[in-house]
Amino acid sequence: MQNYPLLDKINSPVDLRQLEKTELPQLCDELRQCLLETISQTGGHLASGLGVVELTVAIHYVFDTPNDNLVWDVGHQAYPHKMLTERRSRMSTIKKRGGLSGFPKRDESLYDHFGVGHSSTSISAALGMAIADQLSHKENAHIAVIGDGAMTAGMAFEALHHAASLSANILVILNDNDMSISPNVGGLSSYLSKILVSDLYQGVRSKGKEVLKHLPLFDGLAKFAKERVKEFAGFSNLFEDFGFDYTGPEDGHDVLGLVENLQKLSQQKGPKLLHIKTVKGKGYDKAESAPVDYHGVSVFDLHKGLGKKKKSSLMFTHVFSRWLVETAERDDKLIGITPAMREGSGLVEFSEKFPKRYFDVAIAEQHAVTLAAGMACNGAKPVVAIYSTFLQRAYDQLIHDVAIQDLDILFAVDRAGIVGEDGATHSGNFDLAYTRLIPNMVVMTPSDEIEMLKMLNTGYAHPGPAVVRYPKDSISADSIPEKETGTLPIGKANVLINGQGIAILCFGTLLHQLTDIAKEKNATLIDMRFIKPIDEKILVSISSNHSYFLIIEEGCIIGGVGEQISAFLIQQKKRLHVKCLGIDDDFVEHGKRHDILTQYGLNKDNFSKIIDDFVNDK
Repeated sequence: MQNYPLLDKINSPVDLRQLEKTELPQLCDELRQCLLETISQTGGHLASGLGVVELTVAIHYVFDTPNDNLVWDVGHQAYPHKMLTERRSRMSTIKKRGGLSGFPKRDESLYDHFGVGHSSTSISAALGMAIADQLSHKENAHIAVIGDGAMTAGMAFEALHHAASLSANILVILNDNDMSISPNVGGLSSYLSKILVSDLYQGVRSKGKEVLKHLPLFDGLAKFAKERVKEFAGFSNLFEDFGFDYTGPEDGHDVLGLVENLQKLSQQKGPKLLHIKTVKGKGYDKAESAPVDYHGVSVFDLHKGLGKKKKSSLMFTHVFSRWLVETAERDDKLIGITPAMREGSGLVEFSEKFPKRYFDVAIAEQHAVTLAAGMACNGAKPVVAIYSTFLQRAYDQLIHDVAIQDLDILFAVDRAGIVGEDGATHSGNFDLAYTRLIPNMVVMTPSDEIEMLKMLNTGYAHPGPAVVRYPKDSISADSIPEKETGTLPIGKANVLINGQGIAILCFGTLLHQLTDIAKEKNATLIDMRFIKPIDEKILVSISSNHSYFLIIEEGCIIGGVGEQISAFLIQQKKRLHVKCLGIDDDFVEHGKRHDILTQYGLNKDNFSKIIDDFVNDK
């Protein structure tokens, strides 16, 4: 790794604040280059961090972190922050098991004031800190950096509304880069663009401030003039209307200008919003021209770039993508919906072929679900493509707006189970538990891609709410049929191997690690397929000639389907030995998917030993 004359002197923001202001542009160049060099060798989030280098340096230069509270939104922006806050030497461990998290994490550093992996939480959190400090008579600053599309979510606006009503001492920095992971969509994106091109509004506003600051009673005149400028320009600033003192848009890559603005704002009381314009991927031309591709990267050659991505047709997400397009070709009622995850959820081809039937609602999971409910009420066939962890944000809508009304919606739930390097905030280990509790739901978990196609067809044909959940993975299917139009009988499990003594009941893709073991142990192996409705007939049948039930699910044990089966067998007065395997009562840390599965005993080698110990009552 190369030497960095200024960066090498800095271990913490205390060191940073010893620099002369004129040295900051060089430091930014070094920090950006170091970030590029590091992430090209380790993998991780890249483009977002490149876009906030100057902002990160300016914040830590002006504010007294960690005494002042800094909250990052969509935490993949925070890599430069980590590098300046005593963690640069550990960046090679990022997203690895036992290493640094890819997101801010309170128990990792005093400088991480709030843990975050999702979006739109920063303003609420910073406001909460501001209120708590105010009650304790503390004078700390409270800064919320919100960007990468996070301002599109309703929670951000709820917090803006509340902050203004309290006249809270909070600074919101809007990092406006026209991007979430995909390009931003919707009215707010258009509105921010309107601010940028409203030269009349910006010009008159700026000149008016210059004139008025030399006059007495500046504050009162400024407020009056601001309203007249809006009327004259025919433009109203949303954030000022909320009650925030608005500054911007400013160049987010001018570190000296940012320092000047932040120093001024640090002296002001009440709610303030600094609007900065940045470029995602800044300073690396390949990332600037393809910010989606460079949002999250694997190890790559810094000089050559990423190259062409090889897409496996056997990845669950790609199988869903193909199914969606083929089904839409047959049925013009199909509508595809995603909350800002077009690429990740496999909707790119669909969006290109059926643009009028494709809806990216931005980072608004609650809206996505209720939007689908409204569509279903009027005869459409919505398919909501969403990550397991993001569906949690719309749980109320899932119950109240969809299930109670028994509406015809298919949920394609990606990244279920163990996700891997993104850790606890992205782990999909709760969906089996939280969906099986809801009346009217059909919940399916495929063991491979062929089963997945059948389940998607089954869920789409079912005239009520249905969930197909699948991991971020590829599996053992050797090939996928060109056309797969079959469906499954709802609630029917599949007995793959008939044995004696012990029955292995598996939900999901771990099934294929159990085939040889079941044969070796003379065990019955069942692909349960359906979480809800559970196949009670097969449970009763198998319990009549098996003494041991081993239930395996890639989800949380507490509240999981294993508990449901155990309760059912007790109700049937079956005296059996039952053991449930899954994810323990904790939050899954980051690391390779294979390593995390091994940690929880969900691997082939462990299954064999568990069966032996189970049968021998060890």
